[in-house]
Amino acid sequence: MPQGVPAVVPDDGLTTRQRRNSALLAVHTGDGKGKSTAAFGMAMRAWNAGLDIGVFQFVKNAKWKVGEETAMTALGELHDRTGQGGPVQWHKMGSGWSWIRHGDAETDHAEQAREGWAEIARRLRDETHDFYVLDEFTYPLGWGWIDLDEVLDVLAERPGKQHVVITGRRAPEGLVAAADLVTDMTKTKHPMDAGRKGQKGIEW
Repeated sequence: MPQGVPAVVPDDGLTTRQRRNSALLAVHTGDGKGKSTAAFGMAMRAWNAGLDIGVFQFVKNAKWKVGEETAMTALGELHDRTGQGGPVQWHKMGSGWSWIRHGDAETDHAEQAREGWAEIARRLRDETHDFYVLDEFTYPLGWGWIDLDEVLDVLAERPGKQHVVITGRRAPEGLVAAADLVTDMTKTKHPMDAGRKGQKGIEW
């Protein structure tokens, strides 16, 4: 399997193996389609490698069902039955944040986002998962719901080998600067430009 040849070998005192095995912070941003799709593709590879997967969606309502959730949940169940791949946990903002006590009052989305991030930060400190997808996480950062500096500190100090993939438009400059891998999805054409709505099997 081709693994690529680095264009630059830094003088950092690390071996090739140590660099290859270091934790990765990836950011998928831009106005084009495919940010989350690419992140979940990476998660499937991670599952196949036996990594423990944690998915946290920050904008999608807990009632919405997307194809990736069904597929990844099925892979998690397969792991539970057979030991193949790795375990999978999937959480969506709203009632999907199972660690938040939900009342009858009108939902405070900003507070739920902060509580969701607090739980993720705890899991990173405890090395709960090997691979994290923080889907649409750039939005609560951009809206000021979650403090960017705190996020950068937690990510920089996360122990072990925990990979993190963050998706969403308009990723903050600080996050882009901190990331090891940044992909900007540029829209060239989109069916919505011609008045076509999302399709089953394509958008969900």
